[in-house]
Parts: sequence; structure tokens; C-alpha cells
Amino acid sequence: MKKRQLLMQLAALAVCIALGAVMMIIGRGHTVYLDNKTLEDYQGQTYKAAHKIVVTVDGKELTKLGPRERGMSPCIGQSFKMSLEITQEKGGEPETRVIQLDLPYGMDGIIVNLPALLAGLPEEAWMSEFIPAPEPEEPDEEVPGEGDEFDIGGDLGLDDGLDIGGEM
Repeated sequence: MKKRQLLMQLAALAVCIALGAVMMIIGRGHTVYLDNKTLEDYQGQTYKAAHKIVVTVDGKELTKLGPRERGMSPCIGQSFKMSLEITQEKGGEPETRVIQLDLPYGMDGIIVNLPALLAGLPEEAWMSEFIPAPEPEEPDEEVPGEGDEFDIGGDLGLDDGLDIGGEM
């Protein structure tokens, strides 16, 4: 009886561990930042930003990106699929492309440079990790006038041997 109970507990534990491993992979969240910024001097070439890119994710229009603009989309899982309607020049005909990206497991924030991606460059050219700027340290609270060069509130320096208002 105890042997059977122990086997059932071990089987339940194995199922929980397997479920946790699967959820860790398919349930991993990312934030994908989409840049429509010119990529300059990559192997001697410049890849110019499009006039307008309309990004659609999961059938919903996410954003319209002009040159030097960034949009973002949350993503659950290791795959990100988007539809791009690209207008290269003002008044030009839009071209639609559907792109699916495999996202790296170890990155939370992923920056995708769309001009480099659309040009067919390798992953290291169009994908980078988003690293937020460190928050500035808050200065320690100081007492006003304490330690400043004017010595406000301290000795006024009136006793330096001058006879103010006395006889000359």
C-alpha cells in the first residue's frame, strides 16, 4: 500500500516538473521593440528607414512607424509573427510582408531594426537586446547651507578685526 502511494506521489511530481519545464519555454514573455531607423555603415552600406511602416500583430494594427520611430509589442512564447505594410517613399505603393521571428530565450527586451530585417541581413545586424538606462541615484538629503562655501547660517565673519562703526 505504501509502495503504491509513493509511486503515485513520484508520478505526480514528475508531471508537475514536466509541465513546469514546458510552461517555462512556451510561456516565456518578451517585449519586442520595432525600430524604423536607418542602419548606417553596416559593412560599408547604409539601409535607409522606410517612409511609413504599418505593423499588424494578431490581426490588430499595432502601430504606424515613420522614420526614426519605435513601436513595441508584448509577446508570449518563442515565436513572433507580424504583418508589415511598407511604404518606402512618400506617395509610393505599399508592399505587404508577413514575417515570423524566432525569439531568443535569454532576452526579455528585443530590439528589431526593420530596415535591416527587410534587407535580409543576418540576425546580429537587425536584432539586439534592449537594456534600460540605469536610474540616476537620488542624492542624499543635505541640510541647506551646511558645508557650502558661503557658510550661510554659520559665522558671518564680522569679527575679523575691523572696527565697524567705531572711531577711526
